[in-house]
Amino acid sequence: MSLTGAYDDDNIFAKILRGEMPCVKVFEDDVALAFMDIFPQSRGHTLVIPKGVRARNFLDLPPETVGPYLARVQRVAQAVTTALSPDGVVVLQFNGAPAGQTVFHLHFHVIPRWEGEAMKGHGAAPKADVAELQALAARIAAAL
Repeated sequence: MSLTGAYDDDNIFAKILRGEMPCVKVFEDDVALAFMDIFPQSRGHTLVIPKGVRARNFLDLPPETVGPYLARVQRVAQAVTTALSPDGVVVLQFNGAPAGQTVFHLHFHVIPRWEGEAMKGHGAAPKADVAELQALAARIAAAL
């Protein structure tokens, strides 16, 4: 999918926001929902999606919502760092399929990194154990 086009209300993140699909929740308020990536590139990989907008990517996000949403992304990144003590953290976001976007609802990835541990490829990681994700989510949520 390109950078432009109609928002698909049936994308997986829209379904998660409507409660039609499960997620391992880390944080939620009126601006954003953060949850564990079911196919994590690294232990603690967390996704942060905006609520109340139909934005396929960052370019679609209404300007007045950028600041509040990015404040939540930063807060989650800080909590991941506090809870898991990684050596580094990747905060990234893809716009359009050619850039690597696979789900067309705006989302940021917060991916902790440790020296000597390779990061799994985007869209190529195996499905995680839900119990492990729940334990990580509880640690991250406690650090918020």
